[in-house]
Amino acid sequence: MSKVTYITAEELKAKFTNSQIKLIDIREVDEFKIEHIANADNLPLSKFNPELLKNLVTHENVVFYCQAGNRTKQCESQLKALPIDEVMVLSGGIVAWKKLGYEVVKNAKAKLPIMRQVQMIAGMLILIGAILVLTISPYFILISAFVGAGLTFAGITGFCGLANVLMLLPYNKD
Repeated sequence: MSKVTYITAEELKAKFTNSQIKLIDIREVDEFKIEHIANADNLPLSKFNPELLKNLVTHENVVFYCQAGNRTKQCESQLKALPIDEVMVLSGGIVAWKKLGYEVVKNAKAKLPIMRQVQMIAGMLILIGAILVLTISPYFILISAFVGAGLTFAGITGFCGLANVLMLLPYNKD
């Protein structure tokens, strides 16, 4: 059973210069592709399983991080189950790392994650619908209602029609 220790970005930076570190980014693949700390491996939280972790984590100095620290807290019980003495977690995630001006690997060609595209479009459609209701006709409420129903359906079933349509765009093809 591992002890989970939270470390600051400054402490992690010092550990990089003093010892070998195995750095694991638990954000999703598209987030990792956009930017990550140098030499980090990607193991998305959505694919976390104890056996995979046991095979990946053979190093004593292991540091996990996510965007801001929430996802690493979610998987703390899984981290405690690892077969090493101590697991470290970067407090504040990559946000804290960047806030101190430490370097990250950026991919200028990385696309905006599909779910963020869905959120932006859904938000804009709801906003446009509300503005049209106030300025033109109350029937434009149907735009906002349709988007709300689509988001509810996506949440219940896991199928998001808008995400599937967006994936067909040339911008989102690999």
